Amino acid sequence: MADMSFEPLEGACFGARVRNVTLTDLDEKAFRTLYDHWLDAGLLVVGGQFLGRDDQIAFAKRFGDLEFEMAEIGNMRKDGTLRPDDGSDDMMKVNRGNMGWHHDSTYMPVQAKGAVFSAEIVPDEGGATGFADMRAAYDALDEVTRAKIENLRAHHSLYHSQAKVGHDAKPVKDASVNTDDTATDQKGKTYGGYGFHDGPVSVRPLVKVHPETGYRNLIIGRHAYDIIGMSSEESEKLLQELVDFACQPPRVYHHQWEPGDVVIWDNRRLMHQATPWNFKQARRMWHSRIAGDPETEAAMAA
Repeated sequence: MADMSFEPLEGACFGARVRNVTLTDLDEKAFRTLYDHWLDAGLLVVGGQFLGRDDQIAFAKRFGDLEFEMAEIGNMRKDGTLRPDDGSDDMMKVNRGNMGWHHDSTYMPVQAKGAVFSAEIVPDEGGATGFADMRAAYDALDEVTRAKIENLRAHHSLYHSQAKVGHDAKPVKDASVNTDDTATDQKGKTYGGYGFHDGPVSVRPLVKVHPETGYRNLIIGRHAYDIIGMSSEESEKLLQELVDFACQPPRVYHHQWEPGDVVIWDNRRLMHQATPWNFKQARRMWHSRIAGDPETEAAMAA
């Protein structure tokens, strides 16, 4: 068998496609090589894996503790029928919201470290996932802007970001993610309610040093709002300008999925976004979220 190899993603300044690898068969040395390339590239794309549930969870745990083991992302119910896109389904509202650029779990007390994301069922077209390199974006800023944002802090809330797509969410008691087959139901603890907590609003810096690489990264995106010391209007304008500047080639890559694909991204460095597809076609993806280190990813005091 040929040795595992890494090819830069075409047209992007980050990311790599991994060849000649079976993720479930990596020994410790090979995994360390994979992990080091992950830190360097920010995003790894691996085709033809077709991970089972237990295999994906076990692989994700090699990156650290998990914020949650597995969540189904898409437009399918447990029985295989499609969710309506008529404003009545909370998961579809979350799908709509996720089309804005964001980091995962910045609205939680501890921001996620990363994620393992796999494709089971994909539509004929559309439904790509976009990624944007916030390390390269920070490096590309002019010195005046860097100085302006260096010590700024913003609030992060899922209520705020979902309200922008018309989702008037209420707190969901103990809104964790189920890891059994009931995860796609709308009753009880579901991904659709995850993040709608009644705890303090998180505050995070706009510029943060990556704890493993030492590089500065922007922490912005759809969950961020109301920069401390600015009016809401000034804050929204600056945050949108930063997103618009950051999410431009060659700092972006959109992955068009095929069944069996797996991507692993560094949430401390990259933002990501869902993109539209024909909601009359099924899409089923599986998301394992790697927990952040409370020492480095905890929210700040207001």
